[in-house]
Amino acid sequence: MRMIPRPDLPDSQSPDGLEVYQLTDEPGVPWSHIYMEAQVFTPDSRRLIVHRSAKPHGAARDDPAHRYYLCDLEQDGELIPLTDECGVTGPAISPDGRWFYYFHDETTLNGGRLTLKRVRLDGSERETVIVLDRPAGDAVRRISRIYPLSTISSDGQRIAISGFLGDGRREPPPFGLLVFDLDRATARLVLEGPTWCNMHPQYCRTVDPEAARDVLIQENHGNVCEPDGTPRRSVSGAGADIHVIRDDGTGFRDLPWGRNFEEYCEGHQCWRGRDKTAITSAGGGLLAPDHVLIEGHPAPHDGHQGAKAGDCLRTVLSADFPQPRFHHFATDAGGKLLVTDHTHGRGESTRLYIAEFNPETARPLCNWRYLLDARTPHESLSHAHPFLSPDGKMVFFNSIEAGVLNAYMIRMK
Repeated sequence: MRMIPRPDLPDSQSPDGLEVYQLTDEPGVPWSHIYMEAQVFTPDSRRLIVHRSAKPHGAARDDPAHRYYLCDLEQDGELIPLTDECGVTGPAISPDGRWFYYFHDETTLNGGRLTLKRVRLDGSERETVIVLDRPAGDAVRRISRIYPLSTISSDGQRIAISGFLGDGRREPPPFGLLVFDLDRATARLVLEGPTWCNMHPQYCRTVDPEAARDVLIQENHGNVCEPDGTPRRSVSGAGADIHVIRDDGTGFRDLPWGRNFEEYCEGHQCWRGRDKTAITSAGGGLLAPDHVLIEGHPAPHDGHQGAKAGDCLRTVLSADFPQPRFHHFATDAGGKLLVTDHTHGRGESTRLYIAEFNPETARPLCNWRYLLDARTPHESLSHAHPFLSPDGKMVFFNSIEAGVLNAYMIRMK
């Protein structure tokens, strides 16, 4: 399978010279990019991971058709299989671009096993890093319902992933964050509680040795699950706030977003490139009547006050964008560019925009440019989920314009 030029996808409002390619095309089989906060690119921007028989938010653990593939952009988008196990999840490429890490999830409530594996990007030297397979009694070994996203530290020494820690009896049942030391082949539980059901863990990508231990995490206050982990009530909006914690379980901090009934976190956030600040989308109240993009700096924990947390610096990045309705976004590695989806109204197709960070003016995001219509309604849950290559020269997105979900790429001149 090779990438297909799609000159029909740019429209009259798209910039001149925009090149669009369809990366996947298999009749009746959905392909997708990995959720846009995942670390699935080689640092040279030449190769990335996509997955087969998957949706934008992940894949069914028991789907025998689900596989991870390396997409080699230098070889015309050649797709090279990297996994053949059923139940793979939590993909991550090492920061040096040498290894592809993933989890083989064979867990069950109070049983089964979770295996962390790695393989070189040419498919050689497949290795098992650690196996968690002892029964109940040890929360680290009891983990199940593994979260579909992992995150790897900028020095390549640790991987974190979250999951369910309940035993079928405990109420409310807890979720937790595991940190794997790749050199020692050990796993450590660093965070636990009933509100961590949708954690979105993301290591700060800075090379500063202290800040590189920071993990961005989402808390969902009011979430309710059955003792076996089955969701009973999922919450976002006023229930969601965002924090930072060190990967040793210390240094719990707040980010100044949401939680005050005037502003609601959308549920997607990310670090700004390799910077120590983070970005979210929020809306629904006096502070954010639409869905704006907000940058924030972590500050000492101050009682889950969200946007009203003390000593928190925050900047509305999209203040000069008319009628902002942003949901998903990402930056390049240098934190100079941002790509985002935008919806004009319920049921309408998602449009993609790109903007530049400009710290020297009162307009933190400037030079907004429309790219194209992704031809995918936000309500379809086949989200476009745009993201940038590390060098900022390419944009990637999902679309159902061909009748089945596929992965696409925009090359900008």
